[in-house]
Amino acid sequence: MNNEKDTLRPEYSEDLIRSGQRGKYIHRYQAGTNIVMIEPDRHRIFPNAEAVNHALREYAKENQLS
Repeated sequence: MNNEKDTLRPEYSEDLIRSGQRGKYIHRYQAGTNIVMIEPDRHRIFPNAEAVNHALREYAKENQLS
């Protein structure tokens, strides 16, 4: 647990904080995204989304998929 001072603003009551529902919008989020997990041994080759998208575009171009 964090030992720092409580920084909860007074305008946010504890009841409001406790009434939240974890994962309430997860299905909406997932419907609007396309997330793929990269295997750990591929992280050096594809360190970010830009690298992955570049490789996929090149693959599609070379294989006449687009």
